[in-house]
Amino acid sequence: MLESLEPQSVWKNFSGLNAIPRASKKEEQIAAWVRQFGQSLGLEVLSDETGNVVIKKPGQGKGVNAPVVIMQAHLDMVHQKNADTDFDFDTQGIEMYIDGEWVKAKGTTLGADNGMGAAYILTVLEDKTLDHPPIEALFTLDEEAGMTGAKTLGPGMLDGKILLNLDTEDEREITIGCAGGIDTNVTMDLKMEDCPNNTKAYYLTVKGLQGGHSGMDIHLGRGNANKILFRLLYQGYSKFQMRIAGIDGGGLRNAIPREAFASVVVDITKAGEFEQHILHLGNEIKKELRTTDPHLDIHLETAAIPTEVLDVTTQVKITRAIYSLPNGVFRMSADIPGLVETSSNLARVLIKNGQLLSQSLQRSSVESAKMDIANAVRAAFEQIGAAVENAGDYPGWKPEPESGLLKHAIEVYHTVFNREPDVNACHAGLECGIINGRYPGLDMISIGPDIRGAHSPDERVRIASVENFWNYLKALLSSLS
Repeated sequence: MLESLEPQSVWKNFSGLNAIPRASKKEEQIAAWVRQFGQSLGLEVLSDETGNVVIKKPGQGKGVNAPVVIMQAHLDMVHQKNADTDFDFDTQGIEMYIDGEWVKAKGTTLGADNGMGAAYILTVLEDKTLDHPPIEALFTLDEEAGMTGAKTLGPGMLDGKILLNLDTEDEREITIGCAGGIDTNVTMDLKMEDCPNNTKAYYLTVKGLQGGHSGMDIHLGRGNANKILFRLLYQGYSKFQMRIAGIDGGGLRNAIPREAFASVVVDITKAGEFEQHILHLGNEIKKELRTTDPHLDIHLETAAIPTEVLDVTTQVKITRAIYSLPNGVFRMSADIPGLVETSSNLARVLIKNGQLLSQSLQRSSVESAKMDIANAVRAAFEQIGAAVENAGDYPGWKPEPESGLLKHAIEVYHTVFNREPDVNACHAGLECGIINGRYPGLDMISIGPDIRGAHSPDERVRIASVENFWNYLKALLSSLS
């Protein structure tokens, strides 16, 4: 159905990518498919030890003798689905449909991040009519779960000095910088005890939040399901001595949590008051978030009595530590209006089988600030005796506003759209800074079509923008020829 949309070749290649499961760290199938794609065109195909793929295409038309241009996208996608969606990301392709001016997926992430970027590059590789310079098409792995592909990009694979990263999500923007990031991962053995007698058990649910990309959407004021849940749990214990049996909140490290669940018990004599308090507090939180998260749902349902609950001292320590964590925007940039400088996202909290697991991601365009907020999260957990490990550290990409490529891209943009682009830096993590560390001296920009709701089941791509951006990309490649 999507292949009836224009440009047909881009939608065909996007559909081909989305037919193959491509979770981070599970990209073997998609990488093999891309290699076969290049080989079927008779092009030179390279791979490094990590599995990153480079496909080289000679210049075409007036670009035969032009300088080499690197076009880059990542092959993995964020796997998120609604709780009521029956879908196996390991075996199924994404189920897409047209909804007015958008293409969406049925209850899951769409994979437009960064499948659309990869689809454009594949289309350039197979198109025999375009004027373009020699192309080095770089497809990296594991961008969403630590940027491993870019970090381990093999030597001797690239010759180009111009890099077009196709991972920006607004056709009006040309991105020239991004934040760095670091994961803070927490584990802790927990002390459990038998569930008290004469209790009533509940399943406490927080769902219906918009979630989204923990970098690009962090400034929108959307609720974090984990933080909301622990707000409820903190009061549940302090007012009613509620006990916690288990927690399952959030999902991927780079997604704002949309759902969180807790198994709890309350003394049966306090059950009625507890229910009323959760209802009242839940309604207050809904009012607070009615603009950003109008579909927030907080409710209790009766559940089976659990065998064990957290020891009181353990529960108090964990609840207080997580409730106190910095979350959301920590500081706005003093140099670039409207840009988030530093943030933190509490992405995952799991209490199961006597263990705590927590994952969060701190971002900043200032390296010292990134480590400061990561250390603040670390300190909260170290104070309760948890083991804390930082991982996935990657640098930001420093803007170069005098870039020759940028000036050229602005001129072409104005010619195509008859308006000026928004030139900015973003709070998301892009691979440009890392790739430049592996291949120094690159002149880089990041561009792309309109994608909204990335990293959530609300992810969608605007149909008209896909064609608009294709026209811009063709004009830009022609001008570089």
